[in-house]
Amino acid sequence: QVHLVESGGGLVQPGGSLTLSCAAAGSIFRVNRMAWYRQAPGKQRDLVADITSGGDTNLADSVKGRFTISRDNAKKTVYLQMNSLKPEDTALYYCAAGVQSRWNGPAFDYWGQGTQVTVSS
Repeated sequence: QVHLVESGGGLVQPGGSLTLSCAAAGSIFRVNRMAWYRQAPGKQRDLVADITSGGDTNLADSVKGRFTISRDNAKKTVYLQMNSLKPEDTALYYCAAGVQSRWNGPAFDYWGQGTQVTVSS
């Protein structure tokens, strides 16, 4: 079994910063792509950023220049550094990861439980 544990959400004023962390734990041979999604009330869940095991990154246009995604493969952890936060960044942020539990097995997608980010004065 694999689970993802997120941390780092909270309340921050506009223009402030937060760093989210997500650690994968359990029966893991390899963690492939890791990603952050977010979902605001009444809206669909959208990709914020993702990163391959090799470190290639992709960010949504709405967060380019403000957010940075990174990972520590040894710790099986992905980070989302969020700067210059805006009220429209308010959402429930979810971590996702593609995980192989065996060297010759398929990768399955797993999701974290979500961490709330609220940007408000």
